[in-house]
Amino acid sequence: MKAYLEIEETKKLEGAAVCLRDKLLIRILSHLGCRISEALALKIEDIDFEAGTVTFQHFKSRLKLFCPKCGAKLGKSHNFCPVCGYSIEKAVTKEKEHRRLRTLPVDSDTLEILADFIRRDKTKGLILRINRHRGWQIIKECADRAGLGKLVNPETGRIHNVSPHRLRDAFAVHAVKLDDSGDGLRLLQEHLGHQSFNTTAKYRKVAGEEHKEWYKRLWKGEKS
Repeated sequence: MKAYLEIEETKKLEGAAVCLRDKLLIRILSHLGCRISEALALKIEDIDFEAGTVTFQHFKSRLKLFCPKCGAKLGKSHNFCPVCGYSIEKAVTKEKEHRRLRTLPVDSDTLEILADFIRRDKTKGLILRINRHRGWQIIKECADRAGLGKLVNPETGRIHNVSPHRLRDAFAVHAVKLDDSGDGLRLLQEHLGHQSFNTTAKYRKVAGEEHKEWYKRLWKGEKS
């Protein structure tokens, strides 16, 4: 069972779309490698057709714990405050929202599909106007029509349907196969919006190239 989709398979998925909106959703996810939340939040004003770019806004909320006595930061496992020694029965929680902007280049074909959809739909504000659940349904329905099988998570071994995130994975693995140099991985990290390089580096492992090349070098000089 496969761990990821090939680019040719994402084209089959796009070809299985029954309407321009569904095709556009698949195209945005597979050609930009963005998150489903970013694709669904995309607005007309986020696209710069002249520059050939799209700007994604990514929001992430984090809960932080604080000592109710001295205000020191706490970890989830703290029973006592590491600063004042106060016995923690109930920590003070504060929600902090992180907002990050990411501007990405867009290929001309995708820009044309975007322009065509906006022109036909006469939409304002949000482009796709569907919720997350419907987005997942569209990808699964198109995958079924395209005859694409389930995928296995290489880290956990769990079996999954083709989903929006699998298109992000396909984009990342395709990029690594084309360029797995330090600069290539750094640009991929920036493109995907990963804060940790380790998150990006996992695609090198998924692509299988790094392991294969390492193994070839082990036996390169051996003669039969």
